[in-house]
Parts: sequence; structure tokens; C-alpha cells
Amino acid sequence: MTEIRERDPAENGRLFRLFYRDWRPTRLGRWANRAAGWWSAAGLPPKIQAVLEVRGRTSGQVRSTPIVIATVDGAEYLVSMLGPQSEWVKNAEAAGGAAVIRRRGRRSVRLVPVAVDQRPPVIREYVRIAQSGRHHFPVAPGAPLAEFEAIAGRYPVFRIDPA
Repeated sequence: MTEIRERDPAENGRLFRLFYRDWRPTRLGRWANRAAGWWSAAGLPPKIQAVLEVRGRTSGQVRSTPIVIATVDGAEYLVSMLGPQSEWVKNAEAAGGAAVIRRRGRRSVRLVPVAVDQRPPVIREYVRIAQSGRHHFPVAPGAPLAEFEAIAGRYPVFRIDPA
């Protein structure tokens, strides 16, 4: 059965349509992600960026994805701006949360899914700090928490714990 999903809010912008279509990166988007991954892994600014490495659920090969790490109440979190169909989300779930974060070095981590009712403050912080990622959310950065509560079920959130 095919899942019916709403359109990615980022596709409303002409520029972002070059990088993302149907909740997936285009060829240009994949190229930009590789460049951002190299930049982030090297530890270049901003400090909120890094690279997530997760073993592919089908191939078994390590897959790298540039990420933005949101910090709320001293804990670090990852938010899937492309929703539950994001490849890194599927791979992380298949790997039982085992992953590596690269930023001027490597650290083994465990990604722990966050319950929907605990996601809104994390998503709000992510939308505030993720300059380009915020375009995938139908909520403005300064919106009240209630608006983030309404969309929390559509965007997976993972707490980053030490492995």
C-alpha cells in the first residue's frame, strides 16, 4: 500500500526544489550533502554540524549523512527533516541505534528514539538553528510550542547517547 504524504514544505521555494523533491535529495542535493559532510566532518563552522555514520540496512556499508545536532536541556538530539522515510532513520532503526558521529574525530553513539510527546521542544530548537533544514517544516522558527506539538508525529527525533 502506498502511503499518501503531504508535499515537502521546502518544495515551495524554487531554490530548494533544486535540492529536494518528494522528501528526497535530488542529484544536486546529494552532491551538496557530500560537500557539507566533508566540511562538517573536518570540524569547520558551525559547531552544530557533524556527520552521522550508520551501517546500511541492505548493503551493510557505512552510509554518511550531514546532520545538525540540536541541544535541549544539555542533551543532544537529531531530527529527521525528511520525516520517517529518511534513509538515515531507516538505517539507524535497523542498526538498533548504533552509529558514529564525526566532527574532528569519531565518537560511537546510540540513537534513542524520542516519544512523540517529548519531541516538540527539540523540533523547535532544530528549526531555530538549522538554517536550511527549517525549510522542510511547516512551522516558523519563532512559532509557539503548540504548533510544534501539532507536527511532532511527522518528524522522528533521536537522543544521542554514548555507545
